[in-house]
Amino acid sequence: MADTTAGQPGRPAREPDRAVFIISVAAELAGVHPQTLRIYERKGLLHPKRTQKNSRRYSERDIERLRVIQELTAQGVNLAGVRRIMSLDRHIEKLQARLAELEQELADMRVRHRAELEAVKRAARRDIVPYSAAILPYRPPPR
Repeated sequence: MADTTAGQPGRPAREPDRAVFIISVAAELAGVHPQTLRIYERKGLLHPKRTQKNSRRYSERDIERLRVIQELTAQGVNLAGVRRIMSLDRHIEKLQARLAELEQELADMRVRHRAELEAVKRAARRDIVPYSAAILPYRPPPR
């Protein structure tokens, strides 16, 4: 059974990486000229999928990326700067994912170490003999 989007029962969920838009539709959705998309591809900012007949197909994720590029260039960032910013953003996302993994690993270790410490404490308690006032310590006889 296919996943459905919230509020639209029976319709398949959107796949952000599924390349379905032709260049003219992608350009219209992003608010740019199709030639701009070709330039972005040549500069390495976009990597549209290709059909068997070699025509470009863009995904929703590509459209979102185009919007980010447009926003950055509107702020005065050149295409080399846009490429660097986007590269750093991807790097940050990878680092954040790794940080989340390490935090989970640390939390798991913390739980395991606490359990091990409690087990050691319980084992140590069994070895301790309670002191009783009725037991007198040995004192050697005076000479």
